[in-house]
Amino acid sequence: MGRIGTCLWFDGQAEEAANFYVGLFENSGIKEVARWGEGGPYPAGTALTVQFELDGRGFRGLNGGPEFTFNESISFELFFDTQAELDAKLASLTADGGQESQCGWLKDRFGVSWQLLPNMLASVLNGPDPAGAGRAMQAMLGMQKLDIAALQGAYDG
Repeated sequence: MGRIGTCLWFDGQAEEAANFYVGLFENSGIKEVARWGEGGPYPAGTALTVQFELDGRGFRGLNGGPEFTFNESISFELFFDTQAELDAKLASLTADGGQESQCGWLKDRFGVSWQLLPNMLASVLNGPDPAGAGRAMQAMLGMQKLDIAALQGAYDG
């Protein structure tokens, strides 16, 4: 069976985005950059594709043009044990034009959607206390950035 990868379509920012992302995650790096030659839709030397890894997972950034843009139907999930870790990644991903959304979602400055989720979220949304789970769900629906203590507090009542 072949290896599964992820290709992200950019409008000229593939190399910039790859460099941004590899700076945010451990075990990450640029693997290869293929560049446009003469006669392409971008100036010669501009990145055509950028192969990179984020925490050991392979990606390819493609400078394909303006025909397609990112939307929330595809997002990357990041899971955190602590509020400090979640807050730091949120600050990094929303820097320079990224925007928070609802329930832990955000778009980075390239338009890529991310979900920043505490590892404990499933235990309060699906816990053995249905009333507590309902309170936690209502609390989450009122949040942009997910607040671990507030979610646990809502569950506990």
